[in-house]
Amino acid sequence: MKKYDSFAAIRRDLASGAVTCHALVTYYLQQIEEKKHLNVFLSVYAEEALQKAQAIDEKLKAGTAGKLAGMVIGLKDVLCYENHPLQCASKILDQFVSQFSATVVQRLLDEDAIIIGRQNCDEFAMGSSNENSAFGATLNEVDNTHVPGGSSGASAVAVQADLCLISIGSDTGGSVRQPASFCGVVGLKPTYSRLSRYGLVAYASSFDCIGIVGKSVADIAQVLEITAGKDDFDSTVSQKEVPPYTTALQPLKPARIAYLKEGLDEKNIQQEVREQLEAKIDFLKSEGHVVEEATLPLLDYILPTYYILTTAEASSNLSRYDGIRYGYRTKEVDDLESLYKKTRTEGFGKEVKRRIMLGTFVLSASYYDAYYTKAQKMRRLIKEATDQLFEQYDFILLPTTPTTAFKRDAFKDDPIQMYLADLFTVQANVTGVPAMSIPTGEDAQGLPIGVQLMANAFEEEKLLAFGHYLMEKYVPASV
Repeated sequence: MKKYDSFAAIRRDLASGAVTCHALVTYYLQQIEEKKHLNVFLSVYAEEALQKAQAIDEKLKAGTAGKLAGMVIGLKDVLCYENHPLQCASKILDQFVSQFSATVVQRLLDEDAIIIGRQNCDEFAMGSSNENSAFGATLNEVDNTHVPGGSSGASAVAVQADLCLISIGSDTGGSVRQPASFCGVVGLKPTYSRLSRYGLVAYASSFDCIGIVGKSVADIAQVLEITAGKDDFDSTVSQKEVPPYTTALQPLKPARIAYLKEGLDEKNIQQEVREQLEAKIDFLKSEGHVVEEATLPLLDYILPTYYILTTAEASSNLSRYDGIRYGYRTKEVDDLESLYKKTRTEGFGKEVKRRIMLGTFVLSASYYDAYYTKAQKMRRLIKEATDQLFEQYDFILLPTTPTTAFKRDAFKDDPIQMYLADLFTVQANVTGVPAMSIPTGEDAQGLPIGVQLMANAFEEEKLLAFGHYLMEKYVPASV
């Protein structure tokens, strides 16, 4: 079985009879087994996937197959899939089984996509390294001593290591784009409300987005086109019509692009990351695009704003896990209060407890105005400053991450340093705009480097087209 880098190639071979869905699923299952040391999948739906593949092969023969027939997909362990396990990589949801499917998952199934399994992640999507899982860390295939990023680290590794064609993850502050950068694949965070959040376990509800990880922009465009759109189960989802992303992958030319001075001047940025961004800027200029330096003085405030607000929302959202109705329950019970305390103490991991306590603190009566209210005001200012940039430019260009993938356990005793890995990704979540990381070379150790493009709200059509153009035309510079 040859390695497929695009869904278009799979569909061509399915049409010619060179491959079958059953053979594809068998190949991916073999890959998962051979690379299980990477700790990507928490559940593999082998028998079910093979049966589904057999049925889709019959549909293909009859000409009744859906648009995604032949696409094998993995789901991050924060998405509901009816009658399948869901744990958010946490002990607190031990033995929990979804009672329904997320809207995005159901739309994939309706078009004959094949769900092959449930992927590891940072617990409750809280982390930047995929080391905060109750089921152990996921490894980066390029170098097992380095992290794959997080929280959708296993989703990125699944695509990187050819364990599935597409992964569906979540992105609250960069959780799709940062691991995509660390693993050398493509990661898209759509506009907030472009995809329904029904069936996505909540971390921070005003930031959470379902995201897509793939090998090609065209594949991501096709998945977005099918999964986006209004949903009666989510009152916050956009009612805007969904453009034909797959047939609109022609780039805007010449485009107007801003690169942030603060992004290049950031003292913690790895030199090779800076050089790749500079090379990308030179390439864009040589192609006739208008590329100009812009400034966003509020950049230093974005990360603290993000962490104050997301932890506050997490403190509220995670209060539902109490050991009463579902999931893990402590055996050491004296009274109702001890049941709550001990269940949460034993069920939640260290990072989740840290964020719950921080969020509870900033929401407390004595500190609400000093932290939470100020952070909400700052969020509005950041949104206004970002909107002003998009009045002049089509895209904002940034590094996806300040560095390439860092060593495992590098920030075990200093979580603040790990939070800095989100420095360039959180802006898109704070402001709600779409952003995409695309691979753009490697550092001296062979670790992937990603570059990030942001567009204005609901301009995924432009973003995908321009990202596709860069993937097709740009040859990464040697650094």
